[in-house]
Amino acid sequence: MKIFASYNIKGGVGKTTCAVNLAYLSAQEGARTLIWDLDPQGGTSYYMCVKPKVEGGAKGLLEGKGDVGQSLRMTGYPNLDLLPADISLRMLDVEIHDMKKPDHAFEKTLKHLAKDYDNLFLDCPPNLSQTAEQIFRIADVLLVPLIPTTLSLRAYNRLVEFLSANRSKKLRVIPFFNQVNMDKPIHRAVVNNVREKHSIFMKNIIPDSSVIEAMGVKRSPVCSFAKESDEAKAFRALWSEMKERAG
Repeated sequence: MKIFASYNIKGGVGKTTCAVNLAYLSAQEGARTLIWDLDPQGGTSYYMCVKPKVEGGAKGLLEGKGDVGQSLRMTGYPNLDLLPADISLRMLDVEIHDMKKPDHAFEKTLKHLAKDYDNLFLDCPPNLSQTAEQIFRIADVLLVPLIPTTLSLRAYNRLVEFLSANRSKKLRVIPFFNQVNMDKPIHRAVVNNVREKHSIFMKNIIPDSSVIEAMGVKRSPVCSFAKESDEAKAFRALWSEMKERAG
């Protein structure tokens, strides 16, 4: 099972919309795909029309009490399931801190999931925390969406500094620009300059778009309700490049 984590220290950069659309594309290709909503705000759960509910709360999830499968929900899309969030996940950092072996916090949960899924997408909360550190340990690919602004780049640099001292050997970091408006001089300058100087950044970008914002009304992936839109094409191009980068 390959694990993709949609993560950024900074909030409001589109982690959830990217996780939902990329997971949808993975499932459309026939891969058995699961989205794990780790954000207590439950954005992914909302987009997927799933009531937020974690059996046993954050503690039960980590301790492996009961069957994780009781919390799994079908999304209505072939090959795509969801492990929803609820407000109990606000205590996830505390529960991880109190564990005897915090470095293996997600181990029991992943054992339950690995045999049933090919790809796991994590929609992560926006902070640098105990939860984030465990995500860095288990993830194969860290997808980092950034808005092309100074503050967003600053947050990314802080993340790189942290990962240089704490990342696992298997973790591949893949940053890309999201919510881009190329009519804005600052967006245009940042995107062009950064991609030219830093090959780690993906070539494909996701635009700032009312079609993507409509996910909140449609409660479904852009690649589902607007298949032929430029936005859906952008996500497909991003996913194709991402797969190539991730091996």
